[in-house]
Amino acid sequence: MDIIRIVDLEVTYHVGVPDSERANAQRLLISVDLWHDFGPAADGDDLSRTIDYYAVSRRILAFGDGRSWKLIERLAGDLSSMVLTEFHPRKVRVEVKKFILPEARHVSVEVVRPG
Repeated sequence: MDIIRIVDLEVTYHVGVPDSERANAQRLLISVDLWHDFGPAADGDDLSRTIDYYAVSRRILAFGDGRSWKLIERLAGDLSSMVLTEFHPRKVRVEVKKFILPEARHVSVEVVRPG
């Protein structure tokens, strides 16, 4: 199985348990792994036979518009569902990094879902 990786895509979403934290959008980094058989695309040099990572990135960037989440666990699950439904990989891994603890580089949640 082949993998396309989008690593640390910077987004600005409303996320946090207290209302005060969700009031302002905050910087998150999203990483996505998309498992699929890219052999036919590579053989024919044909974008239509692969997963368009540019389209995936644009969709993730817009995913937070008008939405908010309390938990990054829920956000990661919602992102993985959207990617599976709209882009049809055989499996997806989504990692969400949040910069909330001053003593830590980041806190992250990772989900892996079959297609």
